[in-house]
Amino acid sequence: MSLVETVLVFVVIPGAIYGLVALLTLRERASKTPRYRPGQDWDYPPVWWTANPAGTQQPAPVQEGSAQHARTAWGGARGSW
Repeated sequence: MSLVETVLVFVVIPGAIYGLVALLTLRERASKTPRYRPGQDWDYPPVWWTANPAGTQQPAPVQEGSAQHARTAWGGARGSW
């Protein structure tokens, strides 16, 4: 392989690929999209997301004077799993 072929394969082709990616990411259209800045009005409805939709329901209230206590979780800092 000659020196010219080596430079072409290991310098020019990777440089062209990096240049193409740089031009695609720095094009003017991408920089003109409207962006939210702190302090601006938020004109969109709130979106609440949860990984467990069933877990968002409130537990039934425990009646006063009931000897039965609802325990929803085990463990904690004590490590009594």
